[in-house]
Amino acid sequence: MLRTATSRSTRLLQNSILRGKTTTHYHRAALSTSSDTSTSNETSSNSNKITAPPMVYISGEEMTRYTMSLIQEQWIEPYFNTSRWEYYDLSCQHRDATNDLILKEAVEAGKRIGSIFKEPTITPTALQQEQMNLSGPLSSPNGAMRRGWNGITISRDTIHIEGVELGFKNPVLFERHAVGGEYGAGWKQVGAGQLLTTFIPKDGSPPTVVDSRELTNDVNVAVVYHNPYDNVPDLAHIFFQRCLEQKVKPYVVTKKTVFKWQEFFWIKMKETFDEHYRHKYVSAGLLGEDEELPHLISDAATMQIIRWQDGNFGMAAHNYDGDMLTDEVAQVHRSPGFITSNLIGKTEDGRLIKEFEASHGTVTDLWEMHLRDEETSLNPLGLVEALIGAMQHSAELEFESNKKDLEVQRRHAKILNFCMSLRQAMHNTFRYGQGTRDMSGPTGFTTEDFVAKVAWRLNRYLANDEDGPAPVLAEPSREYLKQYNVDTEKLKGMFSKYDTDKSGAINYKEFAEMLVKLGVAPVNKNVSPEQASKTKVDEIIGNEDDENESEIKA
Repeated sequence: MLRTATSRSTRLLQNSILRGKTTTHYHRAALSTSSDTSTSNETSSNSNKITAPPMVYISGEEMTRYTMSLIQEQWIEPYFNTSRWEYYDLSCQHRDATNDLILKEAVEAGKRIGSIFKEPTITPTALQQEQMNLSGPLSSPNGAMRRGWNGITISRDTIHIEGVELGFKNPVLFERHAVGGEYGAGWKQVGAGQLLTTFIPKDGSPPTVVDSRELTNDVNVAVVYHNPYDNVPDLAHIFFQRCLEQKVKPYVVTKKTVFKWQEFFWIKMKETFDEHYRHKYVSAGLLGEDEELPHLISDAATMQIIRWQDGNFGMAAHNYDGDMLTDEVAQVHRSPGFITSNLIGKTEDGRLIKEFEASHGTVTDLWEMHLRDEETSLNPLGLVEALIGAMQHSAELEFESNKKDLEVQRRHAKILNFCMSLRQAMHNTFRYGQGTRDMSGPTGFTTEDFVAKVAWRLNRYLANDEDGPAPVLAEPSREYLKQYNVDTEKLKGMFSKYDTDKSGAINYKEFAEMLVKLGVAPVNKNVSPEQASKTKVDEIIGNEDDENESEIKA
């Protein structure tokens, strides 16, 4: 009913409709033919394109959808026959037109195939529902996917471009528990009275009163949620394996000192670590002197994320804490466009499902500019890292099930080489100063020109026509970011506050006192908290002679 064959020419026409700045949405259908599905067919019949393994492609909305249509046309279709990819349109209008059956089909396809690329989508507000003329509200597609794929964790890592400073100097890894917590809460507004929360066991044993309390206010909101912990060992294995591979120090983050129920998350994480990984981390020298798994209170984690800008650490946390802390990681590391987002789930038979998407939204402001025929400059780094991740995972799934097939071996090698070349082409385009305007300023490339430039460079790399060494660049000014909104007058006031001698410069001592007051001074691990409370700031951090003081000019 909803899955119809779509030719390449039709898809290109659909892409041109998007570029024609209309709000019309299309359903890119699931594609498969008997001649294209053989795993031994290395190339399509009319070209030497690589036949891409099965993958689910979920299209979304607005500027990110338009940009991905350009990327598919110029970076993917010249090299790949994607007839084995299954396309599902999760735009609000198409979900509404299909009574949301398309979402159900997409979830089922992801579970069957195991590798998914997803463009950013919209969960419409009441106002958007009215503006889009939808027949009713639509739930979050991400929530449906986490439930349908038995979500374990959402892996969010910093993206790095060699030779370009962004935020963290080295990788930061994060695992966010994909289920439970406030996101699935039930609630009611109630008045004064007794609130009783009762658990009724599935096995028919006597009920348990979880909580009983008297509500004395006339207006209350009662909230109930739970944290399912059966899959925490799976999360732990994913987290500790990834941190070990990246050689970063792992931290488990909870608020268990106050939220006592979070103790169980810590216990399960530590049990898995002690049994399977502790000796490996000790051998790798990735733990402290006590050789124990580190724990961080969530409040402390918010401060350390700001302080530890050298990176080389990983954190695992509950659903809500993980959501908030990864937003903080994104801001330190320039923006959400420089963070990955990978949902990992599991089928009933134990096979992993991996869905890859950018960590940002549909970029509505640029889409509105696009519709007004204004120039836009969207940085697609996060989108493309997600696409690369999905393509690599689909190749790995095919390879694992057909290791002895020589054609599969060759296809696997070609896809990995393509992904490496694409990443290099995109990164070097930034390094040559040919990036989008969030990186290169007002002279940066438009959305279309950047895609075209990377396409040109990718073609050269795949033909083994390499560029010379790319330059090493300092971090581009953050004033080019759209979320840059600094009050310069207040900034001058802060500077004057810490420029105590009114010299127009901040010397070392003033700089040290400023960092301590702001709570971001590096901690001297050789000084205990008791000693620190009795020691002057300049004695802890260190002092220099006046003639050697570094200055920060106003």
